[in-house]
Amino acid sequence: MTSDIKAKAELFHTLHDGILVLPNAWDAISARLVADAGARAVATTSAGVAWSLGAADGGTLGQDRAVDLIARVVAAVDVPVTADIEGGYSDTPDGVAKTVEGVLAAGAVGVNLEDAGAAGLREIADQAERIAAARRAADAADVPLFLNARIDTYLWRVGDPDTRLRETLTRAAAYADAGASGIFVPGVTDVETVAALVEGTTLPLNVMAGPGAPDVATLAGLGVSRISLGSGIAQAAYAVVRRAARQVLSDGTYDELADALDYGELNGLSG
Repeated sequence: MTSDIKAKAELFHTLHDGILVLPNAWDAISARLVADAGARAVATTSAGVAWSLGAADGGTLGQDRAVDLIARVVAAVDVPVTADIEGGYSDTPDGVAKTVEGVLAAGAVGVNLEDAGAAGLREIADQAERIAAARRAADAADVPLFLNARIDTYLWRVGDPDTRLRETLTRAAAYADAGASGIFVPGVTDVETVAALVEGTTLPLNVMAGPGAPDVATLAGLGVSRISLGSGIAQAAYAVVRRAARQVLSDGTYDELADALDYGELNGLSG
């Protein structure tokens, strides 16, 4: 690995010392738009990536196609890139390690690795092994990969709500011991739970935000280190596609295109 990727990885770690806001991208031009808006790093959204390539979210994309897209995003921007690799596109820890090797070769310096599988949440020990395998792969490449361990207890509403926080923190502690750099808990934005998550883990906390969630300043004040928008921007972009298509096909008008970005600007960012 080059010194450049190692430097970007080290920089990406330091960005979690304050509040890192990641408006997730799904292709080269969305990544450039995010970087052009001032983002200090670019994160991919697995859902947006999958949809753009004609696949469903949920591990169906596959390792090769995912890594190819990551390489395109990395090549499009100068800032650090972190990639959502879902469950690692493999049923085994060795397969997860192979995916991480591909991600690093593509130039990304971070990954999200989730503990949800096809049959529900993985056992803690199983997911810890997968995280440890990913960490070993990064160590072998001499890159301080930011391994963001995603915990889906709240997103999937797993178990008794009264014990969900305890289960989440138990997983967070095990994943930290296995080599995680941060903890990502999507599906929760209420201030009481977020504050408890911050208090209960020693690692930087990442939450997923969108309409109805507390604003960035509020979440930062609670001690959150990272805010992601997940597939939200991609969903909003595709909503424009549907509205514009339905409008022109139903009443023959074009008003939904009124706020489109300038052709020259987009073409300039693509060059």
